Amino acid sequence: MRTYRRTSPTKRPRTTTPRHRRRLGTALLALSAAGALLLTGCGGGADGRGDSSSYDRGQGESRPDDGFPAPAPEGTGPREQREGQTDEESEDIAPTPDDHLSTFALDVDTASYGYARRTLDDGSLPDPSTVRPEEFVNSFRQDYERPDGDGFSVTVDGARTTGDSDDGDWSLVRVGLATRAAGGDSERPPAALTFVIDVSGSMAEPGRLDLAQDALRTMTNRLRDDDSVAIVTFSDEAETILPMTRLDDDRDEVLDAVDSLEPTDSTNLAAGVETGYETAVDGLRKGATNRVVLLSDALANTGATDADTILERIASERREHGITLFGVGVGSDYGDDLMEQLADRGDGHTTYVSTEEEAEEVFCEELPRHVDLTARDAKVQVAFDPTTVEEFRLIGYDNRQVADEDFRDDRVDGGEVGPGHTVTALYTVRTEEGAEGGHLATATVRWLDPDTRTPHEESAGLETSALHGDLWASSPYGLRVAAVAAYFADSLRGLDTRRSDLPARPSLDQLTRHAYDLARSREDRDLYDLAESIRTADTLLG
Repeated sequence: MRTYRRTSPTKRPRTTTPRHRRRLGTALLALSAAGALLLTGCGGGADGRGDSSSYDRGQGESRPDDGFPAPAPEGTGPREQREGQTDEESEDIAPTPDDHLSTFALDVDTASYGYARRTLDDGSLPDPSTVRPEEFVNSFRQDYERPDGDGFSVTVDGARTTGDSDDGDWSLVRVGLATRAAGGDSERPPAALTFVIDVSGSMAEPGRLDLAQDALRTMTNRLRDDDSVAIVTFSDEAETILPMTRLDDDRDEVLDAVDSLEPTDSTNLAAGVETGYETAVDGLRKGATNRVVLLSDALANTGATDADTILERIASERREHGITLFGVGVGSDYGDDLMEQLADRGDGHTTYVSTEEEAEEVFCEELPRHVDLTARDAKVQVAFDPTTVEEFRLIGYDNRQVADEDFRDDRVDGGEVGPGHTVTALYTVRTEEGAEGGHLATATVRWLDPDTRTPHEESAGLETSALHGDLWASSPYGLRVAAVAAYFADSLRGLDTRRSDLPARPSLDQLTRHAYDLARSREDRDLYDLAESIRTADTLLG
């Protein structure tokens, strides 16, 4: 996690008590911190209104390089407190011009939340290392204003939080992005989908291969005639059991291939991914959306077992042909970290399924509709005003950090996003004592047109005076939903003693009540499930 703190050269550092130092020094360093899921993700929900302003009017023009990758106030920015340093040591770090910036690649994964829910349902607490706050937050629909064309709208808002008197003037700031609404199934381009399916012995557990087969059968019957499917299986070796096949007259051939899947032997995930990409390239279709869909428990135990080595083998195919990797995780024992790394470095996304309903939603509803792309290599940069902001921290996105100077370097990977999707990033922000007015922050998203690779940007800002007075009493519905999800993730990560609290974090009992209140206000099934998961965690913790 990156923690930023500002101290004016003419101002004495704030005196800290041992308790304050412990909470806002070493401990705060450790924490940095779908329904949108699928290939490109999907956001759903009604369109709301946000304070979004055009930065380049979508014309592909970029600001001259003035030394700051995004629009920002002039002056010395908040300092960065580096890993392993105390508050006193961080005060000695020389300020740099970019310290007021936060830059990261977009991420629409949701697997961490799905796997945590599965673990809690099984009566256990999730391993804190598998909890990624941004994936909890992005598992819930938001009602941001949507743009008319490709690209993003940007919404920035926030609310004051409350807590102990020595917590300072903290707020929760939300940066929200949305793509255009998804069109009907007939409006999307044809899909060329290569399914890479784990048939190792561990996939014999109920709720793994059988779940996938049921969903794949239903999906095959729902895909369009001009769509294509290939199937690769892997255990100790990989095999293409169905080359790229058009569905118009060959659905039965695809269904027969799905029915033939049987678990056996060990898990050579590297061979599966490599063969999957070879099969996708062999069956590459111009004018279609070409994807590799990896379905596995990601418990690799044969061949290469790390993401770097696996992706090295398919790097040229991935870059030359733009084939992205979408990971679907299954199983009570699940290689979460490996699947997440594969998807992030393979320009793709991950989700996790554990029930028939979730599998059908992923394969039968979202996958066929959301194979289109509206943005490639999307990155966000938030510039905080050093005259009003003393300290800020991004919640989550630990593995998606981008160097500030690389924001406008289009050779640096970002995230791929499709229509109908929303992305949310949350920051905890400490304002200067007594700051009631002035500019707080400007958020800018930069992306490349998926066809022409022309760069575009869009920005929106937030004034300190526009912060809502109390997070739970007066802030927008969507901000409260995001806050519940983020605080829940923080509580689960806090099971690891190396991680610390977010300022003003409610108890799990309080979070349960907040979640139920939000669920009842709109009769939202997803929020009822969230409330149940929080209550289960509270019970397990005793």
